[in-house]
Amino acid sequence: MGPEDRASAPDYLGYEPSVRARLELAPPQLPYNDPRWLVGSLVRKMNSEKDQFRVDPEIARAWTLPAALYTESSVFAAERERIFSRTWQVVGHASQVASTGDYFTTELLGEPLVFVRGLDGKLRGFYNVCRHRAGPPAEGCGSRKLFRCGYHGWTYGLDGALISATEIEGVEGFRAEDFALAPVRTEEWFNLVFTNLDPDARPLRECLGELPQQAEKFAFAEMKLFERRTYDMKCNWKTYVDNYLEGYHLPSVHPGLNRELDFNAYVVEPHVRAQEGRGREGYVRQFSPIRGAQPGDATPRRYQEAREDLTTDYFWIFPNWMLNCYPDNVSLNIVLPLEPQRTVAIFEWYLPEKDHSAPAAKASVEFSDQIQMEDVAICEAVQRNLRSRSYSRGRYSVKQEKGVHAFHRMYAECMQEG
Repeated sequence: MGPEDRASAPDYLGYEPSVRARLELAPPQLPYNDPRWLVGSLVRKMNSEKDQFRVDPEIARAWTLPAALYTESSVFAAERERIFSRTWQVVGHASQVASTGDYFTTELLGEPLVFVRGLDGKLRGFYNVCRHRAGPPAEGCGSRKLFRCGYHGWTYGLDGALISATEIEGVEGFRAEDFALAPVRTEEWFNLVFTNLDPDARPLRECLGELPQQAEKFAFAEMKLFERRTYDMKCNWKTYVDNYLEGYHLPSVHPGLNRELDFNAYVVEPHVRAQEGRGREGYVRQFSPIRGAQPGDATPRRYQEAREDLTTDYFWIFPNWMLNCYPDNVSLNIVLPLEPQRTVAIFEWYLPEKDHSAPAAKASVEFSDQIQMEDVAICEAVQRNLRSRSYSRGRYSVKQEKGVHAFHRMYAECMQEG
């Protein structure tokens, strides 16, 4: 029975909706074992649960998400199903599957997956689960002409079709076409490999909106991976995303970065669209002009040049991946929730291959690493404070926190969809 049904049906004590509504206002002196007090308590709890996923569309009137959503295990479990299993997730790079037969395996939300470049040049994804008795058709990464399950030897083509089922003679009604590897939605963009566990999800390009036009001015597709680092953080994934989505904290938390960017010209630009029956989707673009060299600089700035078209752009795509685009490099961030109060951020830095041996390449990574360590410190401090009995929820800065507000609205609507 859904929420709408419960609203119109008698409750388990036999009260009609009109009676139940009046019981919400039952005086506090009712004894705790009185059925009217029990029903009123249940209704108040139900309304409270709805309120925690309600974010006013007007930022000037809105309150932030309740602190409990950043700590509760039940919320974390619901997010996996309502958000992460229904959104496009970055799982790899096109360089891993550049040639026919190239493949790699990974996991998403505990689901074993394999991605492979087929004989026709098409990239496909499958659940890495043999259709016989759930053995693994593929392991690790590399190049194959076919996949052979390590359990009983069932063999599959690069298109997922069952080629050979060993010792299957005498099985009635067995048809090989019924036992192909189960496919998973797979697409490519900007040399990144994406998957979506929802078979009914909209195509990736439709979900990205204007992002391709804005991001493709940076030469990311021509860059090569330079370095990869992971950061294990003691905070909820939303704490980290909230922090990413505003430049409000730059002067106090990131003095080095603030020196390079023009804080007064920092722009936050949400791009959010409604999906029928699926909440909202979209991304947030943040960008700032590069300051360039300034008269009186005691030490040289990282970026000496300043032009109108020279900007630093930060793109966050709902719910958990980012592109940080600087004049000389692009970094990809993937935020992976592990526990209610533990998150891993994967950083990959991409630069033109000709620049990999230059000192500036290592300097780019170290500059970004310093910013990340500053973010980790403040996010972990905030996470500890979110457990304080003194805090429940806050308000947004209309000028500075439009990105956080947009994220909270997308999140709340997805969680309400159930």
